[in-house]
Amino acid sequence: MSQKLTEGFVCSNLSDNFEGLSFKKIPISSVEENSVKVSIKAASLNFPDLLMTQGKYQNKPTLPFALGMEGAGIVSEVGSQSCTFKEGDEVMFGSWGHGAIAKEIVLPESMLSQKPKSFSFEEAAAFKTVYLTAFVGLIRRGNLVEGENLLVHGATGGVGMAAVELGKLYGARVIATGTSDEKLEIVKSWGADEIVNTLEDGKTSFREEVKELTNGNGADVIYDPVGGDVFDESIRCINWGGRLLVIGFAGGRISNLPVNYPLIKGFSVIGVRAGEYGRKNPDLGKENIDIINNLANEGKLKPHICKIFSFEHSLKALKYLKDRKLIGKVVISIS
Repeated sequence: MSQKLTEGFVCSNLSDNFEGLSFKKIPISSVEENSVKVSIKAASLNFPDLLMTQGKYQNKPTLPFALGMEGAGIVSEVGSQSCTFKEGDEVMFGSWGHGAIAKEIVLPESMLSQKPKSFSFEEAAAFKTVYLTAFVGLIRRGNLVEGENLLVHGATGGVGMAAVELGKLYGARVIATGTSDEKLEIVKSWGADEIVNTLEDGKTSFREEVKELTNGNGADVIYDPVGGDVFDESIRCINWGGRLLVIGFAGGRISNLPVNYPLIKGFSVIGVRAGEYGRKNPDLGKENIDIINNLANEGKLKPHICKIFSFEHSLKALKYLKDRKLIGKVVISIS
């Protein structure tokens, strides 16, 4: 029997300039027990997608692979009659390694959730990864408490905007940072209490402004998907007993931490990997997903989508992400 193929936006060679990307047919797994085939309607891009094409992400898929960590679509085939889902169900998935920017995908049943009825496929595709990351980071790992000062870096991106929204929902006072005044005003309209432009005369600088906004104490929880200079400044404006959450390194540089800082200031540096958290703690992982899905169904969470590209323009979408033009999420409409 010949292996089934699907068309996808595929990385065949690692490159910093997109040379290894093209549309081509790639094999997909057969549908077995506890697996589901989904006809994909939309997928969204995340910064790790870009890093994967360059070989710079911690997860390195075997070449060739279709890009896309999350998407939404319609169930077209199930592996067993006992499956939670049935053909025709509208579903979403996220925190999956790759393969969402394609016509079809086969996934473990456990990776799927019902699409919120109020969501479009595009909104559903942009939901799970960023909100799950924000929830695991702020609530599970950061132990955010109502009334605390939450400093969210990279707040104009998808992961950052999700953290702003979730932080406000859980009662924090949110200080959002970024490098564009125009984009930060949009984040403020999304719920941030304060906004801070981290660039001053071409250099990263925000410690004094954060201290001023927190009565000299510094932030209680810092959500950092940027790293580099932003991380270096963050350890200088964190409160005693604070939690500095390492989400990623979108700034391109991984910092070295002088360990005398957490010793003297009594703060913790905590790594956040939402998908791995669920794999290591399956029951809590399912609970995390149920919580964010319920909040979405209640209308309390909704991703901010700044631009939708067609499937044929997937490369333009990735360049848009690389050029940091986005506010929130970039989505690809597939069919």
